Amino acid sequence: MPAKSPAPAFHSDIHGSLMLPSLTIDSYSLALHEADGESFVGDRASRTAFCKLLDGWRRQFKSMQGGDDPLGTASTRALGKKGLDELLERDRDAADTIRVAVEDYAHQLAHVAQTFLKHRKWQGVERIIVGGGFQQSEVGALAIERSAELLKKDKVRVDLRRLHHHADEGGLIGWVHIVPANVLRGFDALLAVDIGGTNVRCGIVRPNRDKSPDLRHAEVVQREKWHHAEDDDATHRVHVIDGIAEMLEKLAAYAKRKQIRLAPFVGVGCPGKVQKDGTIVAGTQNLPGDWESPAFHFPTALREKIPTVHGEETRVLLHNDAVVQGLSELPFTTDVKRWGVLTVGTGLGNASFTNR
Repeated sequence: MPAKSPAPAFHSDIHGSLMLPSLTIDSYSLALHEADGESFVGDRASRTAFCKLLDGWRRQFKSMQGGDDPLGTASTRALGKKGLDELLERDRDAADTIRVAVEDYAHQLAHVAQTFLKHRKWQGVERIIVGGGFQQSEVGALAIERSAELLKKDKVRVDLRRLHHHADEGGLIGWVHIVPANVLRGFDALLAVDIGGTNVRCGIVRPNRDKSPDLRHAEVVQREKWHHAEDDDATHRVHVIDGIAEMLEKLAAYAKRKQIRLAPFVGVGCPGKVQKDGTIVAGTQNLPGDWESPAFHFPTALREKIPTVHGEETRVLLHNDAVVQGLSELPFTTDVKRWGVLTVGTGLGNASFTNR
């Protein structure tokens, strides 16, 4: 009788692991170029790209209406997701302007999705989850829905969906599928961090394995958010690390008050390619300071700020932020073999997976 092929080894105890118990991470942080060989495909579908499209249409409508901007005097960024959603609901001229920009953006998102699907690491992907803060808004939801229609019209066989979890929580909840099982034994929850180009989110994540073995009921029981992009002190990475440590200390204090037994573990998702030793290479251009220096080791830097959790030595594990956010969808992708995630933020994150 021929010997059985060995089961694939997984190493969830190393930084940036590509082999997890129930899936393989096929790719992440792919930097795909446009046909011109210079610009990046992902730049078409970032939140920045949508703002530029809307700004262009605001100028166009302003010139057509004799000098009045249909969205008022506030900049697109100042309006934010909430402001745009409100205008979409109550102001006809503003809504018309926003919907035209949504249509343009939907075409660009569809183009980005098709470009990724042609890449060898994405071939066979049956579902794409769109994450990031943009999809949390009504404007973002409209753009994704329209993009799905365009893909269907072009006979592209892919299911485009939004992230199940709140945008501030998906990049934290995904850690329940990465953290080694033995690390959580005897504890109620873990600490997680999601570092973006604009915000840093930290939270206490409870796996709730007793409610569902597939962890679909994992939840963030408390979280902190810091808009570091507007903080003058956060122009260097050391201030970001200090800010993260401060938020984690607040969360640990909260857990102690609520008698939540925290595992001595911090999972951190960040942009870029994460090496097994915890160094980061490529893809960190939206973060303040130099995160790709060979002399910089983020897990060590954070562990020095938080040496213990409830008296036990802290362990810090690092992975790509799009991967972590994508993994929060794992319980909802059991009906497909291959799937991917595009996270719309300051930039565009990406990852693709194969379920086993």
